[in-house]
Amino acid sequence: MADYIRRLPVYLLLDCSGSMAGEPIEAVKQGIKALLSELKGDPQALETACLSVITFDASARQITPLTELLLFKEPQLTASGPTALGGALHVLAQCIREEVRTSTPTQKGDWKPLVFILTDGAPTDDLDAGIEELKTVTAGNIIACAAGANANTATLKKITPNVLMMNNLTAGDMAQFFAWVSGSIKASSKSIEAKPGEAVQLPPPPQGFVIVP
Repeated sequence: MADYIRRLPVYLLLDCSGSMAGEPIEAVKQGIKALLSELKGDPQALETACLSVITFDASARQITPLTELLLFKEPQLTASGPTALGGALHVLAQCIREEVRTSTPTQKGDWKPLVFILTDGAPTDDLDAGIEELKTVTAGNIIACAAGANANTATLKKITPNVLMMNNLTAGDMAQFFAWVSGSIKASSKSIEAKPGEAVQLPPPPQGFVIVP
């Protein structure tokens, strides 16, 4: 990807704790596969979007650095341990600092990152410290999806006002979520080209998903 192209950085923060073992983590893998297929079929997204994956269980780590879509390889995901969501926010802030290009007097930087958080439980580490760290960087839209009955929407509201509730961790619901993520990325990549500097309007959430007030 040429240096002068302004990228749309997209970060996926994925819960890989023990409660995601079995069908949920398999559904996430299939969701990422479908997400990539959708985005690679969209010329605008293909030109601007770059994707990164951060996972969190007992600890948090970036398993895929910010990568253009054509070079992106599906990550290997396994599920075990507790839920270090606070740590994931720390990693996210560090990655944004290191990977997202800022504007210079001679060149515009990347677009503000689009962040999607998927979790099915409550954090088991210091979330507040992670939130404070995230405030030190600039992100665009941050969307959190509370997956299943055990997800803590109040906790996610502390991170972002944009919280979706997915009632079940079925393959069908997860497929809908990732289809919505791909639609959001495609809408964002079109919107920033057509109306640079304006807030990106994301598509309505999937049927059966609830926007947490």
